[in-house]
Amino acid sequence: MKYMAALKWILVYFVVTCLCLTVMLPAGTVKADGKTVSSSFAQKLDHSGSSQVILVKADHTKSFTGRLSLLEKENGNWIASIDNVPVVLGKNGINKQKEGDGKTPTGIFPLGTAFGSTAAPAGIKLAYKRTTKYHYWIDDPSSKDYNKWIHYTKDPLQKWKSFERLYQPLYKYAIVIGYNERPIKKGKGSAIFIHLWRSPEKPTAGCVAMSEQNLLTLLKALDKSKSPRIAIVAGSS
Repeated sequence: MKYMAALKWILVYFVVTCLCLTVMLPAGTVKADGKTVSSSFAQKLDHSGSSQVILVKADHTKSFTGRLSLLEKENGNWIASIDNVPVVLGKNGINKQKEGDGKTPTGIFPLGTAFGSTAAPAGIKLAYKRTTKYHYWIDDPSSKDYNKWIHYTKDPLQKWKSFERLYQPLYKYAIVIGYNERPIKKGKGSAIFIHLWRSPEKPTAGCVAMSEQNLLTLLKALDKSKSPRIAIVAGSS
């Protein structure tokens, strides 16, 4: 009987220990776009400080096409609330290194403000700015305004060598991706957004783009209180 009692307590100790280890282990794999995200990448998501992450997976590093999912952290697991959305990326693929290289940056980045040339969509939970013809994003590496949103009422051609006009059809709705922000490094790349695509066959200069319907769905699902991020990776991550 003493032997049985001792065995019982050993079994109880074993079960409790296993449960504790399970709680302490990082989140397991995540499925999105019909593919599995590695547990190491799931750990990166866990450490991002967000409970809502847009996952963009390029088909491969030199491809301008990919798929987007919106992952939500629920009870310690990452669940895709939006999945398998087609996107287009930079004309030269991903892994941006410098201004004008035609690539989309890779990594995990915060999301900035949403913006657009029309009124904010109903139900949006992100900060939203409506643009005018006086709003520019500066991509001139020689300027002190590099990689900044600037309101300017005079002739921009007299002030900057290069800039993005934020009041335009592709930015009817858009979201700032917080790339090269803290600190801003001259020439590393600028003006990286999520915005409307021209078509599924046409790449961007380095942004992430999709159809208007899909972008509206994404905008309405994002929640500022969840500190949303975007993770841009190659399909094998």
